Amino acid sequence: MARSVSAQLTGTGRRFAVAVARFNGHVVEGLVAGAIDCLLRHGVKDEDITIVRVPGAWELPVVVKKLAEGKKHHAIIALGCVIRGETPHFDYVAGECAKGLAAVALQTGVPVAMGVLTTDTTDQAIARAGLKAGNKGVDAAMAAIEMAGVLEQL
Repeated sequence: MARSVSAQLTGTGRRFAVAVARFNGHVVEGLVAGAIDCLLRHGVKDEDITIVRVPGAWELPVVVKKLAEGKKHHAIIALGCVIRGETPHFDYVAGECAKGLAAVALQTGVPVAMGVLTTDTTDQAIARAGLKAGNKGVDAAMAAIEMAGVLEQL
């Protein structure tokens, strides 16, 4: 029989970092609340959660890299919100943020959960931060918990 690796969704005994972009804070704080609530509900102790705030999504990769290099956390959750505007600025910020976060995970081996919203409108962002489209902060925290468990087994 083939060996199967999967993780239970338990954060007990694990440490997590949450890197938070302050820009579009009216949306992002809903993501933070969802992520923290999810971690606590899955057995992570409050003292095992580190929250680091940065100006915006552009700054997330460098902070997430520093956190990952410290090897103090089992996984890192990146939260932010980039809303499309009338200029190409959105494309640069959203794209480089995503690429940077993916690179950190690959370079360090520390899971990085992508909880950075990239939406066309403010209404879409609000809907994904705890209203009718769920809470992507919760989704990112669930992914972080699961990836910490999977990597622990490999």
